Amino acid sequence: MTLTGIYGGSFNPIHKGHVQLAEALCHKGVVNEIWFLVSPRNPFKQASKDLLDEHDRLSLARLATAGHPQLHVSDFEFSLPRPSYTVDTLAALRKAYPDRQFALIMGADNWQSFHRWRKPDDILRHHRILVYPRPEFPVDETALPPGVTLLSDVRLMDISSTQLRCSIARGEDASYGLDAAVWQEIQKKGYYRTT
Repeated sequence: MTLTGIYGGSFNPIHKGHVQLAEALCHKGVVNEIWFLVSPRNPFKQASKDLLDEHDRLSLARLATAGHPQLHVSDFEFSLPRPSYTVDTLAALRKAYPDRQFALIMGADNWQSFHRWRKPDDILRHHRILVYPRPEFPVDETALPPGVTLLSDVRLMDISSTQLRCSIARGEDASYGLDAAVWQEIQKKGYYRTT
């Protein structure tokens, strides 16, 4: 059975850190493949004026993962009721793809608020959870429940989508954090520019 990592998020925009983490997990054999699940809207985030249209974010994610055969981009949540809750998305994925086993990938910041998610026990009952470190969000590895793994040996780039959007809005070069094709498309379409 294929072990598929589900890496969900707004990806507004997807950056080198996202792709680097996914590549590392595949390279280390933690999962066989990773699906970037582009979220129409995160239930915990307020609607934002700088949130690109979901189809534009999907297109940028596909540009960023081109040439990475183990990384795939999915619009699976686009057809689900909104807001899309992770527990419902995972249940729908299990039904649609019974030949796959899904593991949920999340940052330590999300793990710390996981108890506030909808039906967290249901998620834990059906799925492994892979938690990657985030600065300022310590995780006590000894206190993790069964099925939850801290990816303590994964190196992360110190970069964020928020930081990149701010740079672009100020008219600065954000190519340092973005795949070349993604940066080119952002410039071409004028995404995230405020002027």
